[in-house]
Amino acid sequence: MTHTPASDAAAPASPIDRFFEITRRGSTPAAEVRGGVVTFVTMAYIVILNPIILSSGVDVDGGRLPFAQVAATTALTAGVMTVLFGLVTRLPFAFAAGLGINSFLAVAVVGQVSWPEAMGLVVVNGVLIVILAATGLRRMIFDAVPLELKTAITVGIGLFIAFIGLVDAGFVTATGQASPPVGLGIDGSVASVPTVVFVVTLLLTAILMARRVAGAILLGLASGAVLAVIAEALWRVGPRVAADGTVDPRGWSLTVPTLPDQWVSLPDLSLVGQISFGAFDRIGVLAATMLVFTLVFTNFFDAMGTMTGLSREAGLADAKGDFPRLRSALIVEGVGAVAGGVTSSSSNTVFIESGSGIGEGARTGLANLVTGGLFLLAMFFTPLTSMVPSEVAAAALVLVGALMMTQIRHVDLTDLTALIPVFLTVTIMPLTYSIANGIGAGFISWVVIRALTGHARRVSPLLWIVAGGFVVFFARGPIEALIG
Repeated sequence: MTHTPASDAAAPASPIDRFFEITRRGSTPAAEVRGGVVTFVTMAYIVILNPIILSSGVDVDGGRLPFAQVAATTALTAGVMTVLFGLVTRLPFAFAAGLGINSFLAVAVVGQVSWPEAMGLVVVNGVLIVILAATGLRRMIFDAVPLELKTAITVGIGLFIAFIGLVDAGFVTATGQASPPVGLGIDGSVASVPTVVFVVTLLLTAILMARRVAGAILLGLASGAVLAVIAEALWRVGPRVAADGTVDPRGWSLTVPTLPDQWVSLPDLSLVGQISFGAFDRIGVLAATMLVFTLVFTNFFDAMGTMTGLSREAGLADAKGDFPRLRSALIVEGVGAVAGGVTSSSSNTVFIESGSGIGEGARTGLANLVTGGLFLLAMFFTPLTSMVPSEVAAAALVLVGALMMTQIRHVDLTDLTALIPVFLTVTIMPLTYSIANGIGAGFISWVVIRALTGHARRVSPLLWIVAGGFVVFFARGPIEALIG
């Protein structure tokens, strides 16, 4: 019996159907709407989590990004980019601020530059990605990097994010001693209400995820926030750092969880356009270039791997992993980085959580219109995000890190020429608090080990160039001193 494609059996019923190829891909408008809603529910936590991460970073001038404004621009950028991607590529991949890059900005970049300058670097990163995608170089470079290193980058970022979450929650703390440099909680005990709230939120969210409850992370964050508000009302914990500078290690680290005075408000979009390209003057061209280099690499491999995985899940990829309108998808993904920099919400990229909507039946960009519309609506509810303390959001960071770690199954750990570079990449990221250090160690060790074990011909010339760039990155201090 010969199978007749849906597109041959009946003509699409409407212009929307024809544009998004809904019937042709075996979907329905109802399935697309359901998928779009589910994707939003599983991603909505980013409107809370991203401003917590970014507002925690104090820049070189002592400035912080305002929490409420970041929440508003996070929702705005995610909404606009998700809709744009759906219209251009007609694929059901939603966008939001990437967790790897926002952590890198808050922890490493703004220690050297101001927030406007950091966002200027994000814009430069996005422009470079657009150029690489439009010329086809992005695909070439991606293909040149072995699967083992691509996987190691994802896993390393996952451990880095999880470590940040454990530190933010007060579960892991600095001991102030040479050995051990870090310890558990306060004097080796979980001795504060905020850290207990973190543990409860972590376990509750993990249970919801294990039971495959839709929107598990969002539900976990909401439950944790309610618990935090109740705990603060009962015990009056207060902030870790009081207005007079007094430090209480048992207090809430960033925001004290209390009910907001208002639940709905007009979004404050004053951060839009607050960028500067002064980083190249402040820290020098070489140092700024290496920061951009790290941003590009983080954006580069995470997005490519995510889109390939999602397209396979949706049944839209061929044997090589290519999917419809691949080049357009890569270009728009670069635009997401530019948009995130311009709005100070950090680089926006494809979210792996889009897989939840695909699992619900989404196969086209129509689902993105639904998801994006809900993100734009979320801009008006940003006052609710102020009641979520970082200890609650930290639970989501740890669990997202755990999900990213699952990718290690794609690596053959019996091959030492692969195991050692992968191990260095994965461990150096969290241990040095730097994504750049991990990527660089992995690339350099891969090239050197392969070359000296008889596999030099199997190393792509592009990989040699990238590894050489990281050698410069690690030696940038002496190089900058040498060239004045």
